[in-house]
Amino acid sequence: MAPFLINHLFVFLFCLRAINTLSTTVSISETSNSNQTLICVLQHPNQQGQSNLNCTSFPQAQAITLDVNPNVSYSQIVGGNGFVCALGPLSSSISVMGCWRFSANATYNVPYKRIYRGPLVEDIDSGNSHVCGLVRKGNKNNSLELECWQWHGFNSSMSMPMSSVAVGENFVCGLSERGDVNCRERGRGNGSRVRVVVDAPAPGGNYSYIAAGFRHACVISGDGSLHCWGDMEEGQKPPQAGSFISLALGEKRSCALGDDRRVVCWGSNNFSMPRRLQDTYFESIVAKRTVFCGVLSSDYSLLCWGSKIFESNNKVFDDVLPGPCRNECPCGPQSNSAKLCNSPGGVICQPCSPRVVQSPSPPSNQSGGWSSQMVAFLVVGCVGCSSLLLVTAFFLNRYCNSKRRGSRVHDSGRLDDDPQAQDGSRVLQKRLSHAISMGNGSPLEEFSLETLLQVTNNFCEDKRIGLGSFGAVYHATLEDGKEVAIKRAEASSSTYTVLGGQGQVDKDNAFVNELESLSRLHHKNLVRLLGFYEDSKERILVYDYMDNGSLSDHLHKLQSSALMSWAVRIKVALDAARGIEYLHQYATPPIIHRDIKSANILLDAKWTAKVSDFGLSLMGPDPEDEDAHLSLLAAGTVGYMDPEYYRLQHLTPKSDVYSFGVVLLELLSGYKAIHKNENGVPRNVVDFVVPFIFQDEIHRVLDRRVAPPTPFEIEAVAYVGYLAADCVRLEGRDRPTMSQVVNNLERALAACLAKPILSRSTTDSISSQ
Repeated sequence: MAPFLINHLFVFLFCLRAINTLSTTVSISETSNSNQTLICVLQHPNQQGQSNLNCTSFPQAQAITLDVNPNVSYSQIVGGNGFVCALGPLSSSISVMGCWRFSANATYNVPYKRIYRGPLVEDIDSGNSHVCGLVRKGNKNNSLELECWQWHGFNSSMSMPMSSVAVGENFVCGLSERGDVNCRERGRGNGSRVRVVVDAPAPGGNYSYIAAGFRHACVISGDGSLHCWGDMEEGQKPPQAGSFISLALGEKRSCALGDDRRVVCWGSNNFSMPRRLQDTYFESIVAKRTVFCGVLSSDYSLLCWGSKIFESNNKVFDDVLPGPCRNECPCGPQSNSAKLCNSPGGVICQPCSPRVVQSPSPPSNQSGGWSSQMVAFLVVGCVGCSSLLLVTAFFLNRYCNSKRRGSRVHDSGRLDDDPQAQDGSRVLQKRLSHAISMGNGSPLEEFSLETLLQVTNNFCEDKRIGLGSFGAVYHATLEDGKEVAIKRAEASSSTYTVLGGQGQVDKDNAFVNELESLSRLHHKNLVRLLGFYEDSKERILVYDYMDNGSLSDHLHKLQSSALMSWAVRIKVALDAARGIEYLHQYATPPIIHRDIKSANILLDAKWTAKVSDFGLSLMGPDPEDEDAHLSLLAAGTVGYMDPEYYRLQHLTPKSDVYSFGVVLLELLSGYKAIHKNENGVPRNVVDFVVPFIFQDEIHRVLDRRVAPPTPFEIEAVAYVGYLAADCVRLEGRDRPTMSQVVNNLERALAACLAKPILSRSTTDSISSQ
């Protein structure tokens, strides 16, 4: 009972303080490869029937037209290198966030791309390249969870409780509800200078505000003093005197807003607040690299400084929202802010300060401190609420414990089954939302269930053409005449066996894996994802239709096939290898497919091979780190699975190389990965074919449906055999990389049409390269 009381005592103590979470309504961006600066602001919602998000580029002071929905009223915006992102509510429980990416010359109808749609996002911030926010999940604690976008390699799914978030260059920091500082950097790049922020945070405890610069961070303590840490030079040390309520940090320079609403600046090269603005009152301030902006207290206009382009005219916008419109404010509303809000009773909250002053109206000298009567009301109110919560929670806790004690003896499952299921559901929903928000150069189409039912005849068997990692695949033609393949699984069907009974993969996870992978990949040798449909009962993906089916069909089922020449087969192998090489070497982060097999290599109308079915795919380790691996239970298809992965549960890109080696052996021999010998006993193609390759007798196991290789082809075929044998070596370190596989297949294909120049000695060096 003691821990229970202590936890609720913190709730009571938190009633006496408030953490500032000043939402950003001003963003500063720089266009890539240009000297332009873009300032975007939120203004009066839907003013004159237009969007409340407006942008201007400098030094030309030219308005930027965004492709926006005028019916959406945004509440927060952030910006970075060539982009601005805006967050707004769709309903009382759903938020949507989209981004616009600028080019040096684009000024009209800058295209919009949605990156998030899901549970409410309470607070967002951005670095130069990344955007992070605090998402209010629908779990039992209704807690805020960190989620980041446009940040490959950053793992935000780990527990990191925050009530406010601050994003720098490759790191993110936040404050817990107790005022503790918590920082994390992206998963890779341990040698980065940013580790000084993560490894040397401010002293622990009771901070009210946090902000991040390019490579440093600062917090404001309960008494209004500043503490900064990170990559800072001598001139970047914060002022020791003063009481502050908010911060704006750039690159090697910083500004702080005092509780008197004046701004103090410091930084390298004697950076300071311009003299003409030193006695100006501000409601909020923001920064990005060298540019700083603030919303005036007097008329809510926006002034900017820090760059020469704002020296002659630092006024950028009029009537800027200094914060989102709310119905209640813990520390009081900002003066005259109701005129900026559309909703009845809506006001803009002022940040809480140590003395909780009201916004000064220059040149007023009134000090809005706490009266003894206000303090008494606050204390009595918090004590009363906390007491009621304590009593209710105590009896509820006893009731729940008694119910658990009474039923535990009948529970035959693991003690942690329920928490794991809840955590898994939260992670799945987070990944699903993230995957849907991404795109592969063009936005994914959200198909309606009615459309998909219509074009598949209610998913009738006549339309069914195969099975994927999480469901059946159907052939259909859309209303515009485009042929598509539709993969469908019911979310209520929990598992799909992929190891012949030895292991199972959750269908929902397989769906999200495929959506995550294909939504951000675009390569001519990967099947293209067109769109999706999902709800609580259905998971459906829509792809380009591959006219000529799978490689497996042509090798093992069809009596007549265009793959009856060695040059065509090597070309198909090269296409597939290029797709896998892209996953390993050029995707960010790299991807391990985990289920490479002939059935997952599809052929389009021009006989171009494309890798498909990413239901088991995972983000892989750094390809430059030869010792890096993922430790997890083996999954894949029997006959293709890397024995080292199966034995040690160490997954690396070399596991895909092994599987591809099995596909090469299939192409050469015409045998299935697992097939029956003359006596009807199951046999592995690796065990059967590789010994003939090592004995230089590959001609004895070549597919007899294909004409015997010509003298020009036999060297190429033998060379592919040596390559396949290298790919299926028992230890991953002895196998080639997919880049080496591609290079060798290119040489083999060229040899089919030229005088043979290849020999076994050229492949002996593959593993040592």
